Amino acid sequence: MIELLTRNAGLKLFSLLISVLLWFSFARDPEVGTFVSVPVEYRGMPDELEISSDLVGSVSIDLRGPSGEIENFNAAKSAVVLDFSDIHKPGERTFQIDERNISLPTGMRLVRAIPAQIRLQFEQRTRHDVPVQVRFAGAPPKGYQIDRYEVYPKELTLVGPASHVKKIEYAVTDPIDLAAVVGESEFRVNAFVGDPHVRFEKPVKISVRVWMEKK
Repeated sequence: MIELLTRNAGLKLFSLLISVLLWFSFARDPEVGTFVSVPVEYRGMPDELEISSDLVGSVSIDLRGPSGEIENFNAAKSAVVLDFSDIHKPGERTFQIDERNISLPTGMRLVRAIPAQIRLQFEQRTRHDVPVQVRFAGAPPKGYQIDRYEVYPKELTLVGPASHVKKIEYAVTDPIDLAAVVGESEFRVNAFVGDPHVRFEKPVKISVRVWMEKK
């Protein structure tokens, strides 16, 4: 009987020690859960394609892990990464949010993401020239009126998804205040289009020259 109990005593003692250490480790740093918001990064955007749907800037993730890891979790280092390198033509694509596209510290696991999927619409990139429409604000000085005005450049090139660009008829300048303008004046202003998916091909200041005349 004694021989049976002492057989492999060293191995049994080592196993017991490991079990005790694991128990103490768990008791000291138990698993907890939390919801955190992490950013979404987009990589490998194909040439001559644009995203025409609204972009998702962040997702909420349900995490489980040791309490110490949860307390020190850095959301900025665990962004959801969507890879577009295999997209080569327009169309709709759905991306799953799971362990394959989010990097978590050792010991932490992803239970779920909200939203669990992101669907994006890809369109051909297009360029289109539109006229610049000058916007005036405020009444001219008493007894004066606009004789004429010139704008340069007269047109701007827009870039963006085809379905968005084709809806824009013109770019409008920031308001030009005429309240103190007599004679000839020149203004340097920015232009604006109301669609966040559309941009100007290159940054440019609009020059507007105004001539006033007495009524």
